[in-house]
Amino acid sequence: MGEEAVHESEGLPGGHVSVVSLLALKFLVKDRNHFFVASEAIHVVGIMVLIYKLTTQKTCSGLSLKTQELTAMFLAVRLYCSFVMEGDIHTILDLATLISTLWVIYMIRFKLKSTYIKELDNFPIYYYVVLPSAILAILVHPYTQHSMISRICWAFCVYLESVSVLPQLRLMQNAKMVEPFTAHYVFALGVARFLGCAHWIIQVYEIGGKYLYLIGSGFLWLPMILLAEVVQTFILADFCYYYIKSVMDGQLVMTLSSPV
Repeated sequence: MGEEAVHESEGLPGGHVSVVSLLALKFLVKDRNHFFVASEAIHVVGIMVLIYKLTTQKTCSGLSLKTQELTAMFLAVRLYCSFVMEGDIHTILDLATLISTLWVIYMIRFKLKSTYIKELDNFPIYYYVVLPSAILAILVHPYTQHSMISRICWAFCVYLESVSVLPQLRLMQNAKMVEPFTAHYVFALGVARFLGCAHWIIQVYEIGGKYLYLIGSGFLWLPMILLAEVVQTFILADFCYYYIKSVMDGQLVMTLSSPV
């Protein structure tokens, strides 16, 4: 499945599957808030898969420390925002995911350091991910009754989350293959991101695109949320498609010979 001819002949199958799945969710799920709860719950499941890998196989080969650090960063900021702005089931799920992610980082940095392949985990996160996300958050953030710092933090975690998986994808592309547990984890991320994106796309559709009309009035926040969700979904869409295809073909290890 890693042959370039497959990519060329099938175009962007991940995007096609995403559209079909989006239409199905629109008609099957009535309460759109379930999308966010399910998204965060699936992220927790993905982290549990990593914990199982690290504790049973005693190796962190194939995992990007940078993606885990970015994940911990946006989760910590989102947890702060959740405490200040909401304080609900999302807070509990974010706390559980953050604690689990910090444990994964600890294992990669210290306990299993000898199995971490630093040379393959070479995506420059600060200049290409963290700094742009921070600048964008200062420029475009929500208009609410909360403090300015809370609103900027909220925007920052949204933007950072949308691109936090890039180091993991770069590492997998450098390695040219993905072992099963890492593939399960990335697939879980893809499903989680898709559910968050589905919420916003369906909501925009149901109100006739009124959110997008706010651009002309200087309110860029809601359109930016939608853009961030779409970006992170399509970053992972093709990987998820080929993951499902590999599972159906009985392949335990995915091979990558061209960009995901």
